[in-house]
This record gives sequence, structure tokens and C-alpha cells, in this order.
Amino acid sequence: MNIEINMNELAELVKNKDYRKLKFLLERMNEADVAEFLEELDVKESVLVYRMLPKSTATEVFAFLPVEIQREIINAMTDAELQSIVEDLFVDDAVDMLEELPATVVRRVLENATPETRKVINQFLNYPEDSAGSIMTSEYIALRRTMTVSQSFDYIRAHGQEKETIYVLFVIDEERRLEGVVTVKDLLMHSYEVPIADFMETNIISATTTDDQEEVANAMRKYDLMSLAVVDKENRLVGIITVDDAVDVMQEETTEDIEKMAAILPTEKPYLKTSVFETWKARIPWLMLLMISATFTGLIIDSFESALAACTVLTGFIPMLMDTGGNSGSQASVTVIRGLSLKEIEFPDLLKVIWKEIRVAFFCGVTLALINFVKIWIIDRGLFGRSEITLAVDAVVCLTLLMTIVCAKCIGCTLPMLADKLGFDPAVMASPFITTIVDAVSLLIFFQFARLFLHLV
Repeated sequence: MNIEINMNELAELVKNKDYRKLKFLLERMNEADVAEFLEELDVKESVLVYRMLPKSTATEVFAFLPVEIQREIINAMTDAELQSIVEDLFVDDAVDMLEELPATVVRRVLENATPETRKVINQFLNYPEDSAGSIMTSEYIALRRTMTVSQSFDYIRAHGQEKETIYVLFVIDEERRLEGVVTVKDLLMHSYEVPIADFMETNIISATTTDDQEEVANAMRKYDLMSLAVVDKENRLVGIITVDDAVDVMQEETTEDIEKMAAILPTEKPYLKTSVFETWKARIPWLMLLMISATFTGLIIDSFESALAACTVLTGFIPMLMDTGGNSGSQASVTVIRGLSLKEIEFPDLLKVIWKEIRVAFFCGVTLALINFVKIWIIDRGLFGRSEITLAVDAVVCLTLLMTIVCAKCIGCTLPMLADKLGFDPAVMASPFITTIVDAVSLLIFFQFARLFLHLV
């Protein structure tokens, strides 16, 4: 199916009010694609088209929609329709929706939920934001160790229809304490009369309700899990986290890290749905901080004004040295931040990381310095006839380049690890922040070498 062509065709059908054919096509599309189409419509049209969907798919489409459209659809629903949606949604999807909706809309949603559903949703809403409890679901299959394979299949058939996943099955005791885990594959590979206690996995990877959701997602990635058990302090099973929720967390955390690394305050809205004012608020704080911190670079240049006046040719090399230093620091910081995020690097590895970056910086610095030495001597001095560029000036620039790269890579790998150790997000110590520091360091190194080799005051 060509999604792009269908989207255009659907838009034409809405424009021409050919709702019979529109409904026919929507019923044959994937729920995620239907939600994507609704996002392209204006609010009134999206509500109108949503009400055409059959009940069997409407709830799944609703779960894929952004909060803004969910709110408008809820406002257009009758209480009976709203109750049907809330009861059909998986608990984790309902909680995700309610966390973003205004209080008045949340109140109406909860008023139209059954007491049992309301109790579960309120319990989930009380878990800390970004915790495992806030993204788990209570729709799972729990078995007893005394069950045979045949009894397990009977239980799955009787209770699995409304569960979020039935492939991974958890084994609990009478007090709901987690004892083991089996998969449907395990059941299929054993005879019907065999108790699941004989082959269930007892070395269980689990999370507690208060664990950070990013750590949970990383654990699921590390151990290649399709779902993860969530337990309370008494090891009682209270929910599970499925792989689709883990992927959502990883996407959100990656987007947040990218925004922080670009000196932007994180936002949960898509770019085109974020207003100009909201975008301004997200960008201006870091821009102000970086602008003010960059004044230190100007102070350094001012303090060496007499040296620059005595050898004006040095001025032309400042941008190249600062840019190369900033780029070198950014390379190291991005690599380390990614390593910290994936738990490949920890703070005790700091000296190993620094020693590795020093060696990498040395090879990079020597390579760039040699290329730059030849370029300055042959092109700047020879081809362009800049006789004021002496061998001493060339040496100053190249030695500064080497030392700047070494310092930049050390700074770039150290600051994120220190931030992580102190409990800050290491992504904050990314390109813009490190570049500002490296700019100042590169200037100090440059002028010190100039004083030493060119005898400037």
C-alpha cells in the first residue's frame, strides 16, 4: 500500500465529502496510518472522520493520536462513547493520555470510567513521572507454577483477548510474588501434562515501580526482552512494560538529549505543532547563557591586544584554531554522552577515557598540524605572497593546534562524566557549552605560544 498516495486520495475524499468511499478505505488501513491521516486534517474534520470509524478500530486509532486531537475528540463525544473508549484503552495508553490533558477533561474522563478502571488509572497516575510505574500496564497474563501446559493454554484462551501481550507469561504465587517467566514458545515445546514449574525461567530480570524509565528501557535493550515485569518492594507483580513502551521511552530520551546537546530546553511537542513563542522560550535561556559566557573570549582577546597589534598576522588564524578546538571537543563529548546513555561508560572509567582521548587527540593533532604547516607555508606564504608569515608564526599556529585539540578532547570527555556523577544530565555538557570553554582555552594557548616563540609582550 502506498501511504502517500492514499493520504492524498483520502484528503480529496474529505474535501469532496465522499464519506462512503472514505469510510470504506479507512476500514482497510492500519490504525497508525489512520491516526497519521487525522493529524493532517483540521480539528473539525479530524473529529468528523474519527466518528466514522468502526468501534473495533476507533480505540486503537485514538491511542495513536496526539493529545491535541484526543482532547477535541473527547469534547465531541457523548458520555457513553467516552466510557467505551476509556474501557477499551490499555491502561498505559489511558494514563499517557490523561497525563497530558487539562484537568477539566481528565475529570470528565474519570467520571465516565468504571470504578475498577478509575481505581487502576488513579493508582498509575500516582507513580512518579518518568518512573517504571508510570509506563507499565496491568494487562498481562499471570500463571501459577502448579499449572500444566494444557491448563496454561486454557487460561490464556479464557483471559488473553484483552491483554496487551500474551507471548511472555509471568508466574506468581498466591500472594502475587514473582516466581518465574515462560513464553508461548516454551509452552509449545513441552507436552500438555508437564507442569510449567519444570521449565519456567527463574532468573528473572525485573524492575521496581520507582526505577527510572530510561534505565528500564536500556535493560530491555540489553537483555533483548519483549516485556519486563514490574514489582513492588515486596516483589509482588504489579504490572509489565512492553517493548513498544520501551521504544517510545528511548525515542523521547534521545530527542531530549539531542535538544539539550543543541542548547535547547526539551519540549514534548513535534516541531510543526510547537508555537513560535514556545520555541523562543525553549531556545533563549541557553542562547543568553552562551552569549554571556562568550564574553570571556572577548576579554582574553582584549588582554592580548598589544600582542596582536605587534603581529597582526596572528589574527587571521584565530577562527580556525577556535573552530577546530570546538569540533574536537564536540566529537569527544558526543561519543562519551552516548556511551553514558548506553551504560557502556561509567564514572570509574574516567581515567581510561581521558587516556584514550589524549592518544586520539595526539594523532589527530599531529596530522592536522602537519597538514596545516604545509598549507600555511606553501599556500599562504608562497602562493599568496604573505611574507609576514615566518617559520616562527607557522610553528606557533601548528603547536597551538596540537595542544588545543588535546585540551579540547580532554574537556569534551571529562565534563559529561562529571555532570553524570553529580546527577546532572550529561547531554547538557555538549557542543555549545564545551565549544565556549574550548574557545577560551585555545586563545590562552595561542597567545602563550606567541609570547614564547615571537617574543611578544
